[in-house]
Amino acid sequence: MINVSEKTVVKTPATGGALESAQGRTTIADTVVSKIAGIATREVTGVHSLGGGAARAVGALRERIPGSSTNHGQGISVEVGEKEAAIDIQLVAEFGVSITDLAAGIRTNVINSVERMVGLSVVEVNIDVQDVHVPSEDDSDDGESRVQ
Repeated sequence: MINVSEKTVVKTPATGGALESAQGRTTIADTVVSKIAGIATREVTGVHSLGGGAARAVGALRERIPGSSTNHGQGISVEVGEKEAAIDIQLVAEFGVSITDLAAGIRTNVINSVERMVGLSVVEVNIDVQDVHVPSEDDSDDGESRVQ
């Protein structure tokens, strides 16, 4: 499982985080941050899919149901405080991609997206690489074997 650092996020009541100004208060639900983080993670080249094995299986079944939509928060868990957010991401990487570069790219994209869209400071983005996707011969388009 993902290690939690010494940085903590003060959790507010079930409504999520709050942004206050003289004109009023804005609350951000955890699901909003998780969707933004999920979309930002999928944008990074080298991410095959999000979530652990069970989450991916449920997601694949969900996508086969007519009229259903993709769960953009799959594989993402967040803690949203009044001014800060912490994000944990589970993913499957593409084979051949530098995992350290992939993690750095994901962190940058997620932090920029969340901070820009919701105004919360992202204190940490923990990434748990669950597996590496290796393209099988079934995925090739040419239908020819490499060895003859």
